[in-house]
Amino acid sequence: MRTEFQAAIAQLIAEKGLPREVVMETVANALLAAYRKSFGGGENVRIEVDKNGDVHVWASKRVVAQVHDANEEVSLAEAQQLIPNAALGQFIDVDSSFIFSRIPTQTAKQVILQRIREAEHEHLYEQVKGWVGEIRLGTLTRKEPARGWVVDFDLDKVDRVEGLMPNSEEIPGERYHPKQRMRLYVYDVRRIQGRMLQILVSRTHRDLVRRLFENEVPEIYDGAVEIKAIAREPGSRAKVAVYARQEGLDPIGSCVGVRGQRINNIVHELNDEKIDIIQWSPDPATFVGNALSPVKPLKVELRDFDHTAIVTVLERQLSLAIGKDGQNARLAAKLTGWRVDVTKPAEGEVYEEPVESQEISASRHERSGRRSRGNR
Repeated sequence: MRTEFQAAIAQLIAEKGLPREVVMETVANALLAAYRKSFGGGENVRIEVDKNGDVHVWASKRVVAQVHDANEEVSLAEAQQLIPNAALGQFIDVDSSFIFSRIPTQTAKQVILQRIREAEHEHLYEQVKGWVGEIRLGTLTRKEPARGWVVDFDLDKVDRVEGLMPNSEEIPGERYHPKQRMRLYVYDVRRIQGRMLQILVSRTHRDLVRRLFENEVPEIYDGAVEIKAIAREPGSRAKVAVYARQEGLDPIGSCVGVRGQRINNIVHELNDEKIDIIQWSPDPATFVGNALSPVKPLKVELRDFDHTAIVTVLERQLSLAIGKDGQNARLAAKLTGWRVDVTKPAEGEVYEEPVESQEISASRHERSGRRSRGNR
């Protein structure tokens, strides 16, 4: 039986991909549970499985002059054969390997398989829980109307792990199909009864944009440029506020890249979602003004009592500042945390023509990059 048992352990290690010490500990705990299930008691029993698959069983017993319960007690004479200086009332570990052969084979098998499944779940969870907040490349496998897209992450030796992109996490208008590979943002990892675990992913999360910038812009990855805020309406437009932590560094130019290559890679990954790169400022009025890119405001007045920024722009730029269906002003408000109220100059107010904003729209850069390539 021991040879078969050792072979079964070796097979478990090979099939499940679990560390040997995890399998040994799990099997030992399962055998103890099977013993207690079959015979009751056993609180004083300890089982260990060594690296060779050999099972060792000990029972902690009290040394007594006369034994009344052989499961709990050992005579002084027997105890002193094991430990010469054993004394009455002392507890000693007594080799009780015969217990292993008394455990019903079927019960042991059932409990071991159950505990191995639990250990497999736990081991995998420890591997993937660190994925939260990261981008992972996954393959869409099928669409379940009520739940969303099921995703395969190609994990070795695992056949019951699934990622799920809920319907609410799909980008409006983005097309998906089985076997499509795409980069997905992992926003949660959950243990699900009946499954190993569930990895929840998104294409709409604003931090998907953050991670894409970190992947494409070395200055952001190494901390020289910091993303201060992101506002996004997935599939349509996003605004990203950046700040240079290194003197003399242009944070917007770093994000755009030569001929717009960096920002265009991000826009392409998001299926042409427009991205405005905004210069962050510690001054709220300046930041709000920058956030209304591509418009350069004439004046920004902050009203603290209702946390509103009243932004004055040229009359001809009023619709551009507000944006289609109010999108530009709405994103500026999300980005800055201020309610944005865009207005034209009052009658009689005269302002100098503002200089062109330094903030850059990804769509504009993409067009200029195409022109540059076309003129070569």
